[in-house]
Amino acid sequence: MKNIPDVLTPEEMVSQPVDRDVIAYTLHGNCYLNITSRCTLRCAFCPKFNKSWEVQGYLLKLHQEPSADEVMHAIGDPARYREIVFCGLGEPTLRLPVLLEVAASLKRAGARVRLNTDGLANLREERDVTPELGRVIDAISISLNAQNETVYDRHCRPPQPSAYSELLEFVLRARDQIADVTLTAIDGLDGVDINACEDLAKRFNVKFRRRVMDQVG
Repeated sequence: MKNIPDVLTPEEMVSQPVDRDVIAYTLHGNCYLNITSRCTLRCAFCPKFNKSWEVQGYLLKLHQEPSADEVMHAIGDPARYREIVFCGLGEPTLRLPVLLEVAASLKRAGARVRLNTDGLANLREERDVTPELGRVIDAISISLNAQNETVYDRHCRPPQPSAYSELLEFVLRARDQIADVTLTAIDGLDGVDINACEDLAKRFNVKFRRRVMDQVG
């Protein structure tokens, strides 16, 4: 196993070698897991496309994707945190086997586990993965980002034209497997109607969280 540091604070990050990857980082009393830099989407508003790769002082670009053992080592004692969250600047479900293995270990340790996702895992995997997620994930936050396909495609730039409809189908399937489901959208993106996004969440009978433009983490 590589020598992986324990969870770092932003202050400690300043003194870390630039080639040391941040696998686990702390914000708001939670531990966030950065397990990939790869994404399905190319969202124009994502920090990595202005080359900063920075979230609240943490540099999240990975030079190597960590194994499940390395992720667990980076977390340390999960009891220190209110919640363990799969969320970096990549899409966690692109590493589904590692995500499921780590989440299962965390659940056995008594941790609360949340996943932040683009909601396109079923499209990528060509099967319904929500039952697997439901066994190890307590809460899921899904990036809706827009009230319709036209606005979504403009900002998120999905690789397939069916992405938005697949996202909505994922919400329905996730709702059947996971008790705590939240849709999010960014207030300030051109053409995004936050009220319409919230109405959509209400129709799906899930929670909604308004995010603020250029405020990440």
